Amino acid sequence: MKKIVFLLLFFLLFPPSSLAAENQSMKEKQLFTQREELFKKMEAATNIPWYYYAGIDQYERNLRLSRKDLPKPKDAISILIPPEKWAGVLNPNYKDTNVKTIAFFNGIGADGNGDGKAERDNNEDLLAAIGQHLLKYGTDEDNIRIALWDYYKKDRTVSIILEQAKIYKVFNRLDLYDKAFPLPLNYNYSYRSTWGDSRGWGGRRIHEGTDIFADYGVPVRSTCYGIIEMKGWNRYGGWRIGIRDVNNTYHYFAHLSGFAKNLKVGQVVKPGTVIGGVGSTGYGPPGTAGKFPPHLHYGMYKDTGTTEWSFDPYPHLKQWERMERLNRQKSRS
Repeated sequence: MKKIVFLLLFFLLFPPSSLAAENQSMKEKQLFTQREELFKKMEAATNIPWYYYAGIDQYERNLRLSRKDLPKPKDAISILIPPEKWAGVLNPNYKDTNVKTIAFFNGIGADGNGDGKAERDNNEDLLAAIGQHLLKYGTDEDNIRIALWDYYKKDRTVSIILEQAKIYKVFNRLDLYDKAFPLPLNYNYSYRSTWGDSRGWGGRRIHEGTDIFADYGVPVRSTCYGIIEMKGWNRYGGWRIGIRDVNNTYHYFAHLSGFAKNLKVGQVVKPGTVIGGVGSTGYGPPGTAGKFPPHLHYGMYKDTGTTEWSFDPYPHLKQWERMERLNRQKSRS
């Protein structure tokens, strides 16, 4: 009887959902620690700063999570090197783990853990292969940029990797997933799900975001850890800002009344950083305003390496708003 009472009390205090969430959080922390240790080890071995390895790995992790044609990441390191690139295109054995024959056929496979084998599914070997490729060009950013282009052959990919590396460098850690609601919660605002609604100005199109209505000039904040990729005027969105986070999600803020002082492209921001104010700009040439009530248009886009597509930000906004309210309540108690 006492055992049953104890179990009932245990599940009341620690429901399965909260235990599952806590276990997931622990696993994520362990994964961050493991990845960071691997990156720092490669930094010590190559003198290439750890955040470049983190940027490469995170870019490939994001691709594998967003594309159906790639296997989902199952280990600490998500870099996926094709078998022919690993072993060498002319190598008759694409499963080759012999360092000497791989080198003979100009493969990039490497032995990173000192066991004498170059294994394509080994975390340390994968990072060693990338490190050796980068070292052929040099350890400074300009040469790393060239090395990345030679490997990926895509300017956009190189830019995203270097942006993510810069974010990691600024904050000096990997767990950069906290979010903030785009408007301070102590202001009056309202919003509903408007993603996919039709729009007519400038031609028939769909609405790729959520409109958050508020008074003119209410502060607009970054929702994420990220880098300002775009700032300026668009005839649809008026004064607008684009921020890309470490998940390779592009956060779009439009119809702003203006920008925060000294804000510039390439600047790294965190959740809650003020980037501008609510406005009613857009639907015309630079300076056009007042064609609709003041509001923030907030959109989210995912880059898959081949295309970029929008998705509904409304569920994310509701979650971030709810979490921010809970955190405020906890800080007051």
